[in-house]
Amino acid sequence: MQHTDVLIVGAGPTGLTLGIDLARRGVTALVTEKGPALSPGSRGKGLQPRTLEVFEDLGVLDGILAAGGPYPPTMTWRDGEQLGERPMFDPVEEDEGSRFTEPWMIAQWRTQEILYDRLRTLGGQVLFDHEALTLTQDTDGVTVTFTGGTEIRARYVVAADGGRSTLRRALGIGLAGGETLSLDPIVVADVRVPGLSRTHWHMFPPAEEGTGFLAICPLAGTDHFQLVAQVTGVEGALETPATGETVSHAPRPDTDATLETVNALLRARTHLPTATDLTWSSAFVPRTALADRFRAGRVFLAGDAAHIHTPAGGQGLNTSVQDAYNLGWKLGAVLRGAPARLLDTYEEERRAVAAGMLGLSTAIARSEARRGRSTRQLDLNYRESSLSQGTTSSLRAGDRVPVTLAGTDLHALIQGPDWTELTLPEGVFLVRPDGYVGWSGPTREGLAEYAAQVGA
Repeated sequence: MQHTDVLIVGAGPTGLTLGIDLARRGVTALVTEKGPALSPGSRGKGLQPRTLEVFEDLGVLDGILAAGGPYPPTMTWRDGEQLGERPMFDPVEEDEGSRFTEPWMIAQWRTQEILYDRLRTLGGQVLFDHEALTLTQDTDGVTVTFTGGTEIRARYVVAADGGRSTLRRALGIGLAGGETLSLDPIVVADVRVPGLSRTHWHMFPPAEEGTGFLAICPLAGTDHFQLVAQVTGVEGALETPATGETVSHAPRPDTDATLETVNALLRARTHLPTATDLTWSSAFVPRTALADRFRAGRVFLAGDAAHIHTPAGGQGLNTSVQDAYNLGWKLGAVLRGAPARLLDTYEEERRAVAAGMLGLSTAIARSEARRGRSTRQLDLNYRESSLSQGTTSSLRAGDRVPVTLAGTDLHALIQGPDWTELTLPEGVFLVRPDGYVGWSGPTREGLAEYAAQVGA
Protein backbone atom coordinates (compact mmCIF):
# COMPACT_ATOMS: atom_id res chain seq x y z
CA MET A 1 0.00 0.00 0.00
CA GLN A 2 1.30 3.44 -0.95
CA HIS A 3 1.33 6.14 1.74
CA THR A 4 1.19 9.93 1.50
CA ASP A 5 0.26 12.90 3.64
CA VAL A 6 -2.40 14.21 1.25
CA LEU A 7 -4.16 12.32 -1.53
CA ILE A 8 -5.90 14.47 -4.14
CA VAL A 9 -8.39 12.58 -6.29
CA GLY A 10 -8.83 14.35 -9.61
CA ALA A 11 -6.27 16.12 -11.83
CA GLY A 12 -8.43 18.97 -13.09
CA PRO A 13 -7.69 22.63 -12.28
CA THR A 14 -8.73 22.12 -8.64
CA GLY A 15 -6.57 19.10 -7.96
CA LEU A 16 -3.55 20.45 -9.84
CA THR A 17 -3.75 23.82 -8.08
CA LEU A 18 -3.87 22.11 -4.70
CA GLY A 19 -1.01 19.82 -5.68
CA ILE A 20 1.14 22.84 -6.59
CA ASP A 21 0.32 24.67 -3.37
CA LEU A 22 1.18 21.64 -1.25
CA ALA A 23 4.34 20.87 -3.22
CA ARG A 24 5.76 24.36 -2.68
CA ARG A 25 5.14 23.85 1.05
CA GLY A 26 7.11 20.62 1.09
CA VAL A 27 4.01 18.53 1.80
CA THR A 28 4.09 14.95 0.54
CA ALA A 29 1.06 14.66 -1.74
CA LEU A 30 -0.21 12.53 -4.62
CA VAL A 31 -2.67 13.51 -7.32
CA THR A 32 -4.61 10.75 -9.06
CA GLU A 33 -6.60 10.85 -12.29
CA LYS A 34 -8.98 8.17 -13.52
CA GLY A 35 -8.10 8.65 -17.19
CA PRO A 36 -4.86 7.90 -19.02
CA ALA A 37 -4.10 11.62 -19.45
CA LEU A 38 -5.33 15.07 -18.47
CA SER A 39 -8.92 15.63 -19.58
CA PRO A 40 -9.33 17.36 -22.96
CA GLY A 41 -11.64 20.17 -23.94
CA SER A 42 -11.95 23.93 -23.61
CA ARG A 43 -14.61 23.64 -20.84
CA GLY A 44 -14.05 26.50 -18.36
CA LYS A 45 -12.19 28.90 -20.62
CA GLY A 46 -12.43 32.12 -18.60
CA LEU A 47 -10.06 33.06 -15.78
CA GLN A 48 -11.26 35.87 -13.56
CA PRO A 49 -8.87 38.54 -12.21
CA ARG A 50 -8.74 36.98 -8.72
CA THR A 51 -7.71 33.65 -10.22
CA LEU A 52 -4.97 35.41 -12.18
CA GLU A 53 -3.65 36.74 -8.87
CA VAL A 54 -3.66 33.20 -7.44
CA PHE A 55 -1.83 31.87 -10.48
CA GLU A 56 0.75 34.64 -10.17
CA ASP A 57 1.48 33.54 -6.62
CA LEU A 58 1.75 29.89 -7.72
CA GLY A 59 4.24 30.72 -10.46
CA VAL A 60 2.14 29.94 -13.55
CA LEU A 61 0.88 33.36 -14.62
CA ASP A 62 3.43 33.93 -17.38
CA GLY A 63 2.46 30.67 -19.06
CA ILE A 64 -1.25 31.45 -18.69
CA LEU A 65 -0.86 34.89 -20.25
CA ALA A 66 1.30 33.57 -23.10
CA ALA A 67 -1.19 30.82 -23.99
CA GLY A 68 -4.40 32.87 -23.90
CA GLY A 69 -5.84 36.25 -24.75
CA PRO A 70 -8.52 38.80 -23.88
CA TYR A 71 -12.19 38.12 -24.49
CA PRO A 72 -13.41 39.35 -27.89
CA PRO A 73 -16.59 41.44 -28.17
CA THR A 74 -19.75 39.64 -29.13
CA MET A 75 -21.29 39.93 -32.60
CA THR A 76 -24.98 39.15 -32.98
CA TRP A 77 -26.23 37.63 -36.24
CA ARG A 78 -29.65 37.27 -37.83
CA ASP A 79 -30.23 35.61 -41.21
CA GLY A 80 -26.57 35.98 -42.14
CA GLU A 81 -26.49 39.69 -41.32
CA GLN A 82 -24.49 41.32 -38.55
CA LEU A 83 -26.72 43.20 -36.10
CA GLY A 84 -24.05 44.73 -33.91
CA GLU A 85 -21.35 44.11 -31.31
CA ARG A 86 -21.00 44.63 -27.59
CA PRO A 87 -18.51 43.64 -24.89
CA MET A 88 -19.13 40.33 -23.17
CA PHE A 89 -18.36 41.87 -19.76
CA ASP A 90 -19.34 45.25 -18.37
CA PRO A 91 -16.19 47.39 -18.10
CA VAL A 92 -14.57 47.82 -14.70
CA GLU A 93 -12.50 50.89 -13.91
CA GLU A 94 -8.87 50.31 -13.06
CA ASP A 95 -7.82 51.16 -9.53
CA GLU A 96 -5.10 50.28 -7.05
CA GLY A 97 -6.95 47.15 -5.98
CA SER A 98 -5.70 44.81 -8.69
CA ARG A 99 -3.45 44.83 -11.72
CA PHE A 100 -6.04 42.64 -13.47
CA THR A 101 -9.48 44.01 -14.26
CA GLU A 102 -10.69 41.82 -17.14
CA PRO A 103 -11.12 38.04 -17.49
CA TRP A 104 -8.53 36.15 -19.52
CA MET A 105 -9.51 33.48 -22.03
CA ILE A 106 -7.58 30.24 -22.24
CA ALA A 107 -8.87 26.76 -23.05
CA GLN A 108 -9.12 24.64 -19.92
CA TRP A 109 -6.99 21.87 -21.41
CA ARG A 110 -4.16 24.38 -21.78
CA THR A 111 -4.61 25.68 -18.23
CA GLN A 112 -4.32 22.11 -16.99
CA GLU A 113 -1.15 21.50 -19.02
CA ILE A 114 0.49 24.60 -17.52
CA LEU A 115 -0.51 23.61 -14.00
CA TYR A 116 0.70 20.05 -14.57
CA ASP A 117 4.09 21.27 -15.79
CA ARG A 118 4.44 23.46 -12.71
CA LEU A 119 3.50 20.59 -10.42
CA ARG A 120 6.16 18.36 -11.94
CA THR A 121 8.75 21.13 -11.71
CA LEU A 122 8.08 21.27 -7.97
CA GLY A 123 8.52 17.51 -7.67
CA GLY A 124 4.84 16.56 -7.61
CA GLN A 125 3.26 13.81 -9.66
CA VAL A 126 -0.04 12.61 -11.08
CA LEU A 127 -0.89 8.92 -11.10
CA PHE A 128 -2.98 8.33 -14.23
CA ASP A 129 -5.31 5.39 -14.80
CA HIS A 130 -6.31 5.50 -11.13
CA GLU A 131 -10.08 5.58 -10.79
CA ALA A 132 -11.22 5.87 -7.18
CA LEU A 133 -13.92 3.41 -6.16
CA THR A 134 -14.42 3.74 -2.42
CA LEU A 135 -12.78 4.82 0.81
CA THR A 136 -12.60 4.01 4.49
CA GLN A 137 -11.32 6.28 7.22
CA ASP A 138 -10.37 6.10 10.86
CA THR A 139 -8.89 8.47 13.42
CA ASP A 140 -5.43 8.34 11.83
CA GLY A 141 -6.12 8.48 8.11
CA VAL A 142 -8.02 7.44 5.01
CA THR A 143 -7.59 4.49 2.66
CA VAL A 144 -8.83 4.91 -0.91
CA THR A 145 -9.32 1.89 -3.13
CA PHE A 146 -8.84 2.22 -6.89
CA THR A 147 -9.66 0.04 -9.87
CA GLY A 148 -7.40 -2.97 -10.03
CA GLY A 149 -7.35 -3.23 -6.24
CA THR A 150 -4.69 -0.57 -5.67
CA GLU A 151 -4.93 1.15 -2.30
CA ILE A 152 -3.43 4.45 -1.17
CA ARG A 153 -3.32 5.49 2.47
CA ALA A 154 -3.25 9.21 3.36
CA ARG A 155 -3.57 11.38 6.41
CA TYR A 156 -6.02 13.55 4.49
CA VAL A 157 -7.93 13.11 1.22
CA VAL A 158 -9.33 15.79 -1.06
CA ALA A 159 -12.12 14.82 -3.45
CA ALA A 160 -11.58 16.96 -6.54
CA ASP A 161 -13.22 14.38 -8.79
CA GLY A 162 -15.91 16.52 -10.38
CA GLY A 163 -19.65 16.99 -10.29
CA ARG A 164 -20.32 13.25 -10.28
CA SER A 165 -17.79 12.76 -7.49
CA THR A 166 -17.42 9.11 -6.55
CA LEU A 167 -15.95 10.04 -3.18
CA ARG A 168 -18.75 12.45 -2.35
CA ARG A 169 -21.25 9.67 -2.97
CA ALA A 170 -19.18 7.19 -0.98
CA LEU A 171 -19.29 9.61 1.95
CA GLY A 172 -23.06 9.94 1.64
CA ILE A 173 -22.89 13.72 1.22
CA GLY A 174 -25.91 15.08 -0.60
CA LEU A 175 -26.31 18.07 -2.91
CA ALA A 176 -28.51 20.84 -1.52
CA GLY A 177 -30.57 23.31 -3.48
CA GLY A 178 -30.03 21.56 -6.79
CA GLU A 179 -31.80 23.47 -9.53
CA THR A 180 -32.19 22.54 -13.18
CA LEU A 181 -32.20 25.78 -15.15
CA SER A 182 -33.54 24.15 -18.31
CA LEU A 183 -34.61 20.69 -19.34
CA ASP A 184 -32.91 21.23 -22.69
CA PRO A 185 -29.36 19.93 -22.86
CA ILE A 186 -26.44 22.11 -23.88
CA VAL A 187 -23.97 20.85 -26.47
CA VAL A 188 -20.39 22.14 -26.24
CA ALA A 189 -17.80 21.30 -28.89
CA ASP A 190 -14.29 22.36 -29.86
CA VAL A 191 -14.23 22.68 -33.65
CA ARG A 192 -12.75 24.58 -36.55
CA VAL A 193 -15.17 26.81 -38.47
CA PRO A 194 -13.64 27.68 -41.85
CA GLY A 195 -14.11 31.27 -42.96
CA LEU A 196 -15.43 32.57 -39.63
CA SER A 197 -13.74 35.67 -38.20
CA ARG A 198 -11.80 35.22 -34.96
CA THR A 199 -12.28 38.84 -33.92
CA HIS A 200 -15.68 38.26 -32.29
CA TRP A 201 -17.69 35.87 -30.17
CA HIS A 202 -20.49 35.10 -32.62
CA MET A 203 -24.02 34.95 -31.21
CA PHE A 204 -27.01 33.42 -33.00
CA PRO A 205 -30.18 34.04 -30.96
CA PRO A 206 -33.20 31.79 -31.45
CA ALA A 207 -34.85 32.60 -34.78
CA GLU A 208 -38.26 31.80 -33.36
CA GLU A 209 -39.87 30.62 -30.15
CA GLY A 210 -39.05 27.01 -29.41
CA THR A 211 -35.59 27.01 -30.92
CA GLY A 212 -32.40 27.36 -28.93
CA PHE A 213 -29.44 29.72 -29.01
CA LEU A 214 -26.06 28.97 -30.59
CA ALA A 215 -22.77 30.75 -29.94
CA ILE A 216 -19.30 30.30 -31.42
CA CYS A 217 -16.30 31.70 -29.56
CA PRO A 218 -12.73 31.76 -30.90
CA LEU A 219 -10.44 30.05 -28.39
CA ALA A 220 -7.49 32.35 -27.78
CA GLY A 221 -4.13 30.75 -28.45
CA THR A 222 -5.60 28.04 -30.73
CA ASP A 223 -7.13 27.72 -34.20
CA HIS A 224 -10.34 26.24 -32.78
CA PHE A 225 -13.67 27.67 -31.68
CA GLN A 226 -15.84 26.64 -28.77
CA LEU A 227 -19.38 26.07 -30.07
CA VAL A 228 -22.20 26.11 -27.53
CA ALA A 229 -25.78 25.31 -28.50
CA GLN A 230 -29.00 24.75 -26.64
CA VAL A 231 -30.77 21.67 -27.93
CA THR A 232 -34.52 22.09 -27.68
CA GLY A 233 -37.14 19.38 -27.69
CA VAL A 234 -39.46 21.39 -29.93
CA GLU A 235 -37.19 21.19 -32.96
CA GLY A 236 -37.30 17.41 -33.11
CA ALA A 237 -34.80 15.95 -35.53
CA LEU A 238 -32.72 18.21 -37.74
CA GLU A 239 -32.50 17.62 -41.43
CA THR A 240 -29.03 17.92 -42.93
CA PRO A 241 -29.42 19.99 -46.13
CA ALA A 242 -26.36 18.51 -47.80
CA THR A 243 -27.60 14.94 -47.74
CA GLY A 244 -31.26 15.11 -46.88
CA GLU A 245 -30.69 12.59 -44.12
CA THR A 246 -32.30 13.06 -40.73
CA VAL A 247 -29.90 13.50 -37.82
CA SER A 248 -30.95 13.30 -34.19
CA HIS A 249 -30.28 16.66 -32.59
CA ALA A 250 -30.45 15.48 -29.00
CA PRO A 251 -27.56 13.41 -27.69
CA ARG A 252 -28.17 11.87 -24.31
CA PRO A 253 -27.18 14.46 -21.66
CA ASP A 254 -23.67 14.11 -20.24
CA THR A 255 -22.40 12.20 -23.28
CA ASP A 256 -20.32 13.36 -26.21
CA ALA A 257 -21.90 14.91 -29.29
CA THR A 258 -20.75 13.93 -32.77
CA LEU A 259 -19.55 16.25 -35.52
CA GLU A 260 -22.68 15.25 -37.41
CA THR A 261 -24.85 16.57 -34.56
CA VAL A 262 -22.83 19.77 -34.32
CA ASN A 263 -23.12 20.45 -38.03
CA ALA A 264 -26.85 19.78 -38.02
CA LEU A 265 -27.23 22.47 -35.35
CA LEU A 266 -24.90 24.82 -37.20
CA ARG A 267 -26.80 24.56 -40.48
CA ALA A 268 -30.20 24.88 -38.86
CA ARG A 269 -29.39 28.06 -36.93
CA THR A 270 -26.66 29.92 -38.82
CA HIS A 271 -25.56 30.89 -42.32
CA LEU A 272 -22.41 28.81 -41.85
CA PRO A 273 -22.17 25.60 -43.87
CA THR A 274 -20.02 23.34 -41.73
CA ALA A 275 -17.58 22.82 -38.89
CA THR A 276 -14.59 20.50 -39.05
CA ASP A 277 -11.98 18.83 -36.87
CA LEU A 278 -13.98 18.18 -33.72
CA THR A 279 -11.47 17.50 -30.95
CA TRP A 280 -13.80 17.39 -27.94
CA SER A 281 -17.49 17.63 -27.19
CA SER A 282 -19.92 17.22 -24.35
CA ALA A 283 -23.63 17.53 -23.67
CA PHE A 284 -25.19 18.31 -20.31
CA VAL A 285 -28.30 19.70 -18.67
CA PRO A 286 -27.38 23.01 -16.98
CA ARG A 287 -28.00 22.94 -13.25
CA THR A 288 -26.68 24.25 -9.97
CA ALA A 289 -26.09 22.38 -6.74
CA LEU A 290 -24.19 22.76 -3.47
CA ALA A 291 -22.88 19.93 -1.31
CA ASP A 292 -24.44 19.67 2.14
CA ARG A 293 -20.96 19.56 3.64
CA PHE A 294 -17.48 20.27 2.36
CA ARG A 295 -15.85 17.95 4.90
CA ALA A 296 -16.41 14.51 6.40
CA GLY A 297 -13.70 13.61 8.89
CA ARG A 298 -10.39 13.61 7.09
CA VAL A 299 -11.92 13.99 3.63
CA PHE A 300 -12.60 17.35 1.99
CA LEU A 301 -14.64 18.22 -1.09
CA ALA A 302 -13.29 20.83 -3.49
CA GLY A 303 -14.26 22.19 -6.89
CA ASP A 304 -17.16 20.66 -8.80
CA ALA A 305 -17.37 17.86 -6.24
CA ALA A 306 -18.60 20.53 -3.81
CA HIS A 307 -20.52 22.91 -6.08
CA ILE A 308 -21.94 22.66 -9.59
CA HIS A 309 -22.34 25.85 -11.63
CA THR A 310 -24.05 26.84 -14.82
CA PRO A 311 -21.37 28.03 -17.26
CA ALA A 312 -23.17 31.34 -17.86
CA GLY A 313 -21.38 33.28 -15.15
CA GLY A 314 -17.86 32.02 -15.72
CA GLN A 315 -17.50 31.23 -12.00
CA GLY A 316 -17.14 27.45 -11.73
CA LEU A 317 -13.46 26.90 -12.49
CA ASN A 318 -12.49 30.09 -10.67
CA THR A 319 -14.37 29.20 -7.51
CA SER A 320 -12.81 25.74 -7.66
CA VAL A 321 -9.25 27.03 -7.96
CA GLN A 322 -9.82 29.23 -4.97
CA ASP A 323 -11.16 26.28 -2.97
CA ALA A 324 -7.76 24.69 -3.48
CA TYR A 325 -5.93 27.92 -2.62
CA ASN A 326 -7.86 28.18 0.64
CA LEU A 327 -7.39 24.55 1.65
CA GLY A 328 -3.73 24.17 0.70
CA TRP A 329 -2.21 26.46 3.30
CA LYS A 330 -4.47 25.06 6.02
CA LEU A 331 -3.50 21.46 5.30
CA GLY A 332 0.15 22.46 5.20
CA ALA A 333 -0.11 24.27 8.54
CA VAL A 334 -1.86 21.40 10.34
CA LEU A 335 0.61 18.87 8.99
CA ARG A 336 3.35 21.06 10.46
CA GLY A 337 1.67 21.09 13.87
CA ALA A 338 -0.92 23.88 13.78
CA PRO A 339 -4.18 23.22 15.68
CA ALA A 340 -6.35 20.73 13.77
CA ARG A 341 -9.38 23.00 14.21
CA LEU A 342 -7.87 25.24 11.53
CA LEU A 343 -9.22 22.76 8.98
CA ASP A 344 -12.78 23.44 10.18
CA THR A 345 -12.54 26.90 8.64
CA TYR A 346 -12.29 25.50 5.11
CA GLU A 347 -15.98 24.60 4.99
CA GLU A 348 -16.90 27.65 7.05
CA GLU A 349 -15.30 29.99 4.52
CA ARG A 350 -15.64 28.26 1.17
CA ARG A 351 -19.19 26.94 1.39
CA ALA A 352 -20.49 30.46 1.97
CA VAL A 353 -18.50 31.79 -0.99
CA ALA A 354 -19.64 28.94 -3.25
CA ALA A 355 -23.27 29.57 -2.34
CA GLY A 356 -22.90 33.22 -3.28
CA MET A 357 -21.25 32.39 -6.59
CA LEU A 358 -23.96 29.87 -7.42
CA GLY A 359 -26.57 32.54 -6.85
CA LEU A 360 -24.70 34.95 -9.10
CA SER A 361 -24.25 32.36 -11.87
CA THR A 362 -27.95 31.52 -11.78
CA ALA A 363 -28.94 35.19 -11.94
CA ILE A 364 -26.70 35.72 -14.98
CA ALA A 365 -28.12 32.63 -16.69
CA ARG A 366 -31.60 34.08 -16.21
CA SER A 367 -30.51 37.54 -17.44
CA GLU A 368 -31.24 38.94 -13.98
CA ALA A 369 -27.66 40.09 -13.47
CA ARG A 370 -24.80 41.18 -15.70
CA ARG A 371 -21.18 40.14 -15.91
CA GLY A 372 -19.72 43.06 -13.99
CA ARG A 373 -17.39 43.66 -11.06
CA SER A 374 -18.97 40.92 -8.97
CA THR A 375 -17.93 38.25 -11.48
CA ARG A 376 -14.25 39.25 -11.18
CA GLN A 377 -14.19 37.78 -7.63
CA LEU A 378 -11.91 40.55 -6.38
CA ASP A 379 -14.40 41.68 -3.75
CA LEU A 380 -14.97 38.28 -2.14
CA ASN A 381 -14.01 38.30 1.52
CA TYR A 382 -13.94 36.24 4.71
CA ARG A 383 -15.06 38.99 7.09
CA GLU A 384 -17.50 36.66 8.85
CA SER A 385 -14.93 33.89 9.31
CA SER A 386 -13.78 32.87 12.77
CA LEU A 387 -10.23 33.40 11.47
CA SER A 388 -10.86 37.11 10.88
CA GLN A 389 -10.01 39.15 13.96
CA GLY A 390 -9.29 42.85 13.97
CA THR A 391 -9.89 46.28 15.40
CA THR A 392 -8.91 48.57 12.52
CA SER A 393 -11.18 49.54 9.65
CA SER A 394 -8.84 50.81 6.92
CA LEU A 395 -8.23 47.24 5.74
CA ARG A 396 -10.62 44.91 7.50
CA ALA A 397 -9.80 41.42 8.74
CA GLY A 398 -11.11 39.02 6.13
CA ASP A 399 -10.52 41.37 3.20
CA ARG A 400 -8.33 40.49 0.24
CA VAL A 401 -5.16 42.54 0.32
CA PRO A 402 -5.19 45.06 -2.57
CA VAL A 403 -2.21 45.27 -4.89
CA THR A 404 -1.34 48.79 -3.84
CA LEU A 405 -2.18 50.73 -0.70
CA ALA A 406 -0.83 54.15 0.17
CA GLY A 407 1.66 53.85 -2.66
CA THR A 408 3.08 50.52 -1.45
CA ASP A 409 3.09 47.41 -3.68
CA LEU A 410 1.62 45.00 -1.17
CA HIS A 411 1.39 41.97 -3.45
CA ALA A 412 5.15 42.05 -3.94
CA LEU A 413 5.47 41.75 -0.16
CA ILE A 414 2.98 38.94 0.40
CA GLN A 415 3.97 36.60 -2.46
CA GLY A 416 4.83 33.07 -1.36
CA PRO A 417 3.39 30.36 0.89
CA ASP A 418 3.88 32.05 4.28
CA TRP A 419 2.07 34.48 6.55
CA THR A 420 3.18 38.11 6.20
CA GLU A 421 3.19 40.85 8.83
CA LEU A 422 2.60 44.31 7.35
CA THR A 423 3.09 47.54 9.26
CA LEU A 424 1.43 50.40 7.41
CA PRO A 425 0.43 53.96 8.41
CA GLU A 426 -3.08 52.58 8.93
CA GLY A 427 -2.03 49.87 11.40
CA VAL A 428 -0.54 46.37 11.72
CA PHE A 429 -1.82 43.46 9.65
CA LEU A 430 -1.11 39.76 9.59
CA VAL A 431 -1.83 38.48 6.08
CA ARG A 432 -2.77 34.86 5.48
CA PRO A 433 -0.89 32.77 2.92
CA ASP A 434 -3.86 33.12 0.53
CA GLY A 435 -3.66 36.91 0.54
CA TYR A 436 -6.48 37.79 2.96
CA VAL A 437 -6.07 39.75 6.18
CA GLY A 438 -6.28 37.41 9.15
CA TRP A 439 -5.64 39.87 11.96
CA SER A 440 -5.43 43.65 12.21
CA GLY A 441 -4.81 46.15 14.97
CA PRO A 442 -3.42 49.62 15.65
CA THR A 443 -0.33 48.01 17.24
CA ARG A 444 1.15 44.50 17.53
CA GLU A 445 -0.71 43.89 20.80
CA GLY A 446 -2.60 40.61 20.45
CA LEU A 447 -0.83 39.56 17.25
CA ALA A 448 1.33 36.87 18.85
CA GLU A 449 -1.66 35.23 20.53
CA TYR A 450 -3.54 35.11 17.22
CA ALA A 451 -0.49 33.75 15.39
CA ALA A 452 -0.24 30.87 17.85
CA GLN A 453 -3.88 29.97 17.28
CA VAL A 454 -3.43 29.67 13.51
CA GLY A 455 0.07 28.26 13.36
CA ALA A 456 1.55 31.39 11.79
